[in-house]
Amino acid sequence: MSAFLRRGDFWSGLALAVLGTYIVSEARGWIYMGEDGPGPGFFPLWYGGAMIVLSLLLVAGTVAKPGAAGRRTSRPELLRALLCWGAFVACVALMNVLGFALAYAMLTWFIVAVMARRPQRIALAVAVGGAILFYLLFDVALDVGLPRGIWF
Repeated sequence: MSAFLRRGDFWSGLALAVLGTYIVSEARGWIYMGEDGPGPGFFPLWYGGAMIVLSLLLVAGTVAKPGAAGRRTSRPELLRALLCWGAFVACVALMNVLGFALAYAMLTWFIVAVMARRPQRIALAVAVGGAILFYLLFDVALDVGLPRGIWF
């Protein structure tokens, strides 16, 4: 068995290339450019294409350097990654209940305070500031409604 077949970069690159291909194939059925500007297929087509290119570069780099063994991920690192992913999933699940601003602020606080181990004053400032900036950018400037929750 080739050395690159045992590497996570090879398999994750292939999985991301398949996901990118699916995104592009779905986006091709949507309007790319409408009379008011970019349509619903514009951004998915571009980020799906970028995902394909970058993931195939990852695969090619892994195949080209089969002897470059990456270090094994430790259990605490894996648990931290899964905890961060779980916080993101919880944020998405709570968005319709709490609203985007509060769910995003909670996620940001968690990542800054718990995952990055920064002081509370920094975590709260980034969480509140980020939520306000997202609100101003999307709700006010772009008039794109973010999910509203029970409080706002």
